[in-house]
Amino acid sequence: MSSTSNVRVRFAPSPTGALHIGGVRTALFNWLFARHFGGKFVLRIEDTDQTRSTDESIKIILDGMKWLGLSWDEGPFRQTDRMDIYRSHVDQLLKEGKAYYCYCTPEELETRRKLAMAAGKPPKYDRKCRSLSAPVSGRTPAVRFLSSDEGQTIVRDLIRGPVTFENQQLDDLIILRSDGLPTYNFAVVVDDVTMNISHVIRGDDHLNNTPRQIQLYHAFGYEPPQFAHLPMILGSDKTKLSKRHGATAVTEYIDLGYLPEALVNYLARLGWSHGDQEIFQLQELTEKFSLENVGKAPSVFNPEKLLWLNHHYIQQTDLGRLASLLIDLLKKDDIIVAGGEPDQEWLKKLVKILIERSHTLVEMKTGAIPFLVEEITIDQKAKSKHLTPDVVPLLSELAARLNTVDPFTHAEIEKVFNAMVAEKGIKLGKLAQPSRVALTGGTVSPGIYDVIEVMGKQKTISRLNAAVKAA
Repeated sequence: MSSTSNVRVRFAPSPTGALHIGGVRTALFNWLFARHFGGKFVLRIEDTDQTRSTDESIKIILDGMKWLGLSWDEGPFRQTDRMDIYRSHVDQLLKEGKAYYCYCTPEELETRRKLAMAAGKPPKYDRKCRSLSAPVSGRTPAVRFLSSDEGQTIVRDLIRGPVTFENQQLDDLIILRSDGLPTYNFAVVVDDVTMNISHVIRGDDHLNNTPRQIQLYHAFGYEPPQFAHLPMILGSDKTKLSKRHGATAVTEYIDLGYLPEALVNYLARLGWSHGDQEIFQLQELTEKFSLENVGKAPSVFNPEKLLWLNHHYIQQTDLGRLASLLIDLLKKDDIIVAGGEPDQEWLKKLVKILIERSHTLVEMKTGAIPFLVEEITIDQKAKSKHLTPDVVPLLSELAARLNTVDPFTHAEIEKVFNAMVAEKGIKLGKLAQPSRVALTGGTVSPGIYDVIEVMGKQKTISRLNAAVKAA
């Protein structure tokens, strides 16, 4: 098969928890590869670990994929629905003498492993059960694959180049456990064969599994797919990315207020490049993506760069969409309730003035709260510094002057401030900063004229007067 003919790739997560950043990047690279070549993207749920796999985790995976926009062409398939397929392939290998029953207990295997290591030998299975002529009474056997222990297996990796493994180091791996469930290395081969997968693009933590899987492909008489193993993602301290480095699950980034296109853009550039370009729309990624431009070295996850990208996408996003996302966050925190949504056009004006200071939707929500609630809590430090007795007459007069402004616009509000500053012989900050504290409860906000215009005349005057009384 040529490297790009009849492309069929798959993303095959295990539903044992959240959908993590490393898995998302693997899914994305598979998705981009399929879309670039007009192929198929298959979603497969590897849920044979029944002690850890949950339906809740499957839902998290599917919801995360949908949020990211990584639609699948086939699936989601579940391995637990395919047991008959695995067992028929086990039977085929047993019938052809390429597999055998193993009755050894875990305790026996551990004892022999320790003896082999003490003797300086590889701790691999010693094939004790291969020569059995009859079943062992009272024991339910597992099934082992009879691997080749001569020569070499070469993984011709599309990213790393050829990687050679000595067959004598490989074990007769168990392909069917005594409980009747297939093992990972066996099930993944049967799945990829029966689903006609052309390219296996996955993390390099699977590289050591690949020679075992290649031997299984050959045992069935199948041509192996082409392999591409992606380097791992590291944290800032150059160790494997984990929770101690910050958020690692897609759901966490949703809750933190990231846009899906920012995460997709960032992960696409995490190990792949197209010149020095940093910002890509999804369509552009599908046009330019190739495995040839995936690096061999591990990538370091940079939260600051992701935050920068998210800010960029927030600035580029339609105001109506941002307003809808903001409403969802406000409802989630019970700041507004269903049926109590503000006017959409007003909300878009609010979003517009918050964009510049909002690196995440959560920051935007925080900035929006003073405009939406009836009463605010003023920060005590800001109050002590800015709502001083000498400011009280200024705020009182400002409220009175603003009450006469019509139309209540940025330009007219600015005229009031400029006039008072000139008449009182004070700097703008002497009036603007106390006003900001009175209106928003803190010292950081969009421009004061924008704040007042969007907050509206009634709420602005009410808060200024409340601050005068409280000062």
